[in-house]
Amino acid sequence: MKKIKEHAQIVYSAKQPNLYDVKNENSGKVARPILNEILNGDCLDALSTFPDNFVDLTVFSPPYDGIRDYKKNWTFDFGTLGKHLYRVTKDGGVAVVIIGDGTKNFAKSLTSFRLAVNWVDEAGWKLFEGVIYKRDGNPGAWWNQRFRVDHEYILMFFKGDRPKTFHKQHLMVPSKHAGKIYSGTDRLTNGGFKSIEPKAVNPLKCRGTVWQYSTSNTEGNKLKLQHPATFPDKLAEDLILCFSEPDNIVLDPMCGSGTTCVMAHNNHRNYIGIEISSEYCEIAQKRIGNEFRPEQPKMF
Repeated sequence: MKKIKEHAQIVYSAKQPNLYDVKNENSGKVARPILNEILNGDCLDALSTFPDNFVDLTVFSPPYDGIRDYKKNWTFDFGTLGKHLYRVTKDGGVAVVIIGDGTKNFAKSLTSFRLAVNWVDEAGWKLFEGVIYKRDGNPGAWWNQRFRVDHEYILMFFKGDRPKTFHKQHLMVPSKHAGKIYSGTDRLTNGGFKSIEPKAVNPLKCRGTVWQYSTSNTEGNKLKLQHPATFPDKLAEDLILCFSEPDNIVLDPMCGSGTTCVMAHNNHRNYIGIEISSEYCEIAQKRIGNEFRPEQPKMF
């Protein structure tokens, strides 16, 4: 874990030409590379030291609408964060935000929608997809006069013309009608119909826009659950394998218990975690050491 110091800047490392180091303007000393580190400090302060076009993929879940009690009065400026992340992301890079909406006086906050519009209109991002994350096994919030809340959103943004990496092989799911012959007609956009040549239904199809995961409460990871708001390891891993390559740089600017960093490390990606709480930084660092899978094959 490394403390973020005032007046720090990112400089090129001659010893490790593909990495960047943190240099303090006052001392002139170069610290260890920031890659594969958990930085303890405010994410906006840390990101202001990062070079442009540096990160391949960002995956994080911010605190929102006071849903969890962190025992601190931390705030989340999603507008400024979106601009910082856009600057440090490479062309074709992706940023994924796992977020939901609180409820007050029966009305939804629309925090997730406001973030999406702000990042597109003000920061320059383009929205690749808005996926529904269905939390399997989570009782959700129970209301007498509302639906039970058992989902969040996975908002996927990209910089530039298109995402430079998109691997969907590991996201394939069995087709319900695999092996059957599909024929008949398709409806056209003008309301008409066209005949379809008979063809066999593929055994696998790409996952749709509703992703279902068992919640972190079912993973049995007591160290991870010392943080009040976690998301499943498999969710982070799926995103990392989909939108990055081995040796890419994966960032989590609010890394909490370190799930994104653990999954990046286990899948042969470089990681950078930023966390304002020193307590959670230590949890993340322990998890990276305890849960490393050196035998994990490189994918994509």
